[in-house]
Amino acid sequence: QVQLVESGGGLVQAGGSLRLSCAASGRTAESYTMGWFRQAPGKEREFVATISGADAYTRYSTSVKGRFTISRDNANAKNTVYLEMSSLKPEDTAIYYCVVGRFNSFSASDYNTWGQGTQVTVSS
Repeated sequence: QVQLVESGGGLVQAGGSLRLSCAASGRTAESYTMGWFRQAPGKEREFVATISGADAYTRYSTSVKGRFTISRDNANAKNTVYLEMSSLKPEDTAIYYCVVGRFNSFSASDYNTWGQGTQVTVSS
């Protein structure tokens, strides 16, 4: 059973930066994709970024590309994924969820393991 624990959320002013972390424990294959989705109040959950395990191939949503950077650390079976967020905007305010899945997909339904979420709030 894989468990995901996110950290690093918080309150930041527009234009600021935050770094989210997500540590995976349990039976997690290094080849699996890890990534982030987010959900703002009253909106549907949306794709943010993912990174493949085998070749570190990354995907980003158009709304965060150029501002967010996803990376992962598989050393010593660590299986940790990071999301460096810069030039934050009020519209980035949401709960950010870490995910693990077999395929590098844009679709939330392709991920069956989710973290509990971490709140990111960007003030104007």
